[in-house]
Amino acid sequence: MEASEKNELKELRERLMISPTLVWDQANPALREAITAYGEEYKTFLDRAKTEREAVAEIERQAKARGFVDLAANAPGPKSYYNYKGKTIVLVVQGRRPLTAGLRLVGTHIDSPRLDLKQYPVYEDTDLAFLKTHYYGGIKKYQWLARPLAIHGVVLKADGSRVELVVGENPGDPVFTVCDLLPHLARKSQMDKKVSDAFEGEKLNVLVGSLPLGDKETKDRFKLYLLNHLEEKYGIREEDFISAELEVVPAGPARDLGWDRSLVGGYGQDDRSCSYAALAAVLETEAPEYTSLALFYDKEEVGSDGNTAAKSCLLEEIVETLLERAGENPQARRRVLMASKAISGDVTGALDPDYPEVHEKRNAAKMGYGVAFHKYGGSGGKYNTNDSNAEYVAWIRKIFQEYGVVWQAGQLGKVDEGGGGTIAKYLAIHGLEIIDCGTPLLSMHSPFEVASKADLYMTFKAYRAFFNAL
Repeated sequence: MEASEKNELKELRERLMISPTLVWDQANPALREAITAYGEEYKTFLDRAKTEREAVAEIERQAKARGFVDLAANAPGPKSYYNYKGKTIVLVVQGRRPLTAGLRLVGTHIDSPRLDLKQYPVYEDTDLAFLKTHYYGGIKKYQWLARPLAIHGVVLKADGSRVELVVGENPGDPVFTVCDLLPHLARKSQMDKKVSDAFEGEKLNVLVGSLPLGDKETKDRFKLYLLNHLEEKYGIREEDFISAELEVVPAGPARDLGWDRSLVGGYGQDDRSCSYAALAAVLETEAPEYTSLALFYDKEEVGSDGNTAAKSCLLEEIVETLLERAGENPQARRRVLMASKAISGDVTGALDPDYPEVHEKRNAAKMGYGVAFHKYGGSGGKYNTNDSNAEYVAWIRKIFQEYGVVWQAGQLGKVDEGGGGTIAKYLAIHGLEIIDCGTPLLSMHSPFEVASKADLYMTFKAYRAFFNAL
């Protein structure tokens, strides 16, 4: 084959065939510096926002610092926020066009898999004090054993007073743990069983103490010591646990991962990688063409049920409020939403080279190749998913190309291997255009998830492009 023919075929291949782009291959020194700086800010957010309540507080803090005002207080200004019950928050940047021209929405979630304390959690057994838990969201139970854990949350007492707790994060704090069985005795109890049977949810009990109060004649003296400590330190009694939201999460900060520091390892990156990208993007958005909303929802990991979740009427209420403030008819909310474009910001599972059999390699997201969008999710037969139309996918591609976003398309696993859901289908019922688009992760839903700093930055860049697109 002659050189001219080879060159012609090479040109034809480059023109006709898709060629995924590794972000690092096109990262000049300025881009590498931006990726690194963004990674540092992101790790700080992960450490400050280990629960949905903490995430809302941190998002509100950053929004206020950038001039956002309280929408509920009807404060004037082109930038506003709406904090709903301390567990969901919406940021709004007013656009140049009327609301009936449609909105630009990025919806993410700020809850993550964890262990929640039961309403009557405190007990003692074999002279040790424990807390009973109920796991929240999809977890592999064994991943929560034999690791340092922290307790975050809020206790509301009967008199209305509020106690906020964060124990296990500071260097001087104690930590907690769920004990595991030693391998010498685990053959029949664990090793000969299926994983789903070997580790029981009812045994995810958190060890919290071993000191007694009183003498041998004192009843429940290990439990009593713990309750006495809680009353002395926090003013909490056992009954107060009934009106508490206390979450057990992995202790410790997010960390750079790898000798080259190109990755971030830490808890809660599903979905705070997308949440932080949406926050950073909307904070940088100034006078966009269309009014831009960043929505940070609760309860996605348990099906988006509840009044702080994507199934709630919160979005409709926000749109009605915006219409009223603009002097427009609040009954036009349906028209506004049907004219809107949206991104469901949620993570996806990246191709794991140790488990290639569960992925369909041609359609799996890869670490380092940028933000990933899914035309659809769900499971076999495309059940329980939004399926974006071709016109909207083409528009998203065009926007990303115009703004230099490195992106990839994919799906979560083989057709009959499993699948997962997002909030896209709940927002889609309003008639808006929407697609799933977020950061690929390794070890997703584990206590220590892994993301590429390059993909994290491209997720932010994608959302920023979306807010500013015409």
